[in-house]
Amino acid sequence: MSEEPEPVVEPEEPGVEPEGEAVETRGQRLGRLGRRTRLYVRAALLVAALVVLILLIAANTRSVKLDWVVGSTHASLVWIILAAAVLGWLVGIMTSVVFRFRTRRRV
Repeated sequence: MSEEPEPVVEPEEPGVEPEGEAVETRGQRLGRLGRRTRLYVRAALLVAALVVLILLIAANTRSVKLDWVVGSTHASLVWIILAAAVLGWLVGIMTSVVFRFRTRRRV
């Protein structure tokens, strides 16, 4: 039996990657790390906001008198604050939509 000679393996040039392997560029790596950092910052801000909300609820549980034009009622202070915040948020969204609609260019 004849032995087959082993194939000659040429040394690769430094910095040249073999075909088929995906190489991440420096910009892609920085972009990936930047997205990850933004994700962690947003998660930390969300946790901080939840902690502040829980502290707000715990500090404002007493019942207060709420005077209306035609009467009055008692409600927990935290519910009044949260209702005012949601109402203000909705009015802000509606205002933004109205301004965008009225300032849109007509075709």
